[in-house]
Amino acid sequence: MGGESLLNASSDQLLQLSQALKARAKELGFDACAVTLPDASSEQQHLERWLAEGYQGEMEYLQNHLEKRLNPALLVEGTQRVILVRMNYLPEDTSITEVLRDKKRAYIARYTLGRDYHKLVRARLKQLGNWLVERADTDVQFRPFVDSAPILERPLARQAGLGWIGKHTLLLNREAGSWFFLGSLFTNLPLPIDAPESDEHCGRCSACLDVCPTGAFPQPYVLDARRCISYLTIEYSGSIPLELRPLMGNRVFGCDDCQLICPWNRFAKRSSEEDFQPRHRLEQADLIELFSWDEAQFLSKTEGSAIRRTGYQGWMRNLAVALGNGPGSEAAVAALEGRRGQISELVDEHIDWALEQLQQQRRAQLEPIFTHHGAKRLPK
Repeated sequence: MGGESLLNASSDQLLQLSQALKARAKELGFDACAVTLPDASSEQQHLERWLAEGYQGEMEYLQNHLEKRLNPALLVEGTQRVILVRMNYLPEDTSITEVLRDKKRAYIARYTLGRDYHKLVRARLKQLGNWLVERADTDVQFRPFVDSAPILERPLARQAGLGWIGKHTLLLNREAGSWFFLGSLFTNLPLPIDAPESDEHCGRCSACLDVCPTGAFPQPYVLDARRCISYLTIEYSGSIPLELRPLMGNRVFGCDDCQLICPWNRFAKRSSEEDFQPRHRLEQADLIELFSWDEAQFLSKTEGSAIRRTGYQGWMRNLAVALGNGPGSEAAVAALEGRRGQISELVDEHIDWALEQLQQQRRAQLEPIFTHHGAKRLPK
């Protein structure tokens, strides 16, 4: 079929092409594919209120290009449709609750245990776009995006019928929960659009809001990133607020608590994607072992991983906090003391806090012993 006739094809021809496109997406490893209009204008008031409250923290880039976020067609000239895809990422066995309970181990968000999803999802989207060109012709244009442009992917995915936005602000799907990545493919091809998800299915459940360790949800459907552990351990580059440090536990890169508690994730599908499987035993790594890495080891062990985003200084800062929240073994104290003065003043600040935490913990453990023997106060 020629380019002119395809771009002006009948609705039946475009429907057939859309069905074939979705079948091809499944062959490429995507778990769902849907089409919507390049229009997110319904999010304007919510987004502007959220930004006005300062909930974005240091993520100043979220204030940029508002017109493009609300009108995705401005990103790529000629865009008529946005193709949304979903790809499940939860590995087969990640021992999630076991690791969270073991304060000697590091909890790392499950989406980042394997290779960086940006490259994999984008490469598959490019294949899907190339297939579309081959199936149609060279007049069909496309451009793939995976967290790489000012796009409101979750609202667009909801608009395409891939799910609804839960009270924790993540996209939820009846068959897949929320353990999945989203990607988008912009095209000038006027494919038929899919019906939006018109209802949300959270009901009166507030489990995700209640379980948040740092109380990062001031109200349902609103996230204050400044209190979110994912933001603090990944995006934030400064000193973690003192009042939030004890609440972070052993979470050193990201946080999955609101997903873990969500009843809809009982239906989450595990991923067999090789690139999403854990590397370097990061699914249950020892805190002290990770804290022993020098920068060269960090760069080597996190090559091709989203963990690189926090940088070595941020990584060591996060680990220091986790060690301060841990059981306080002699090995942990020695590891913290051994790192003082080696990385940066920022890391030293968090090391000092961690050592003070462990010292206080030790005093609290000894208090009953001294009280039993009649001591009036503990030695410093």
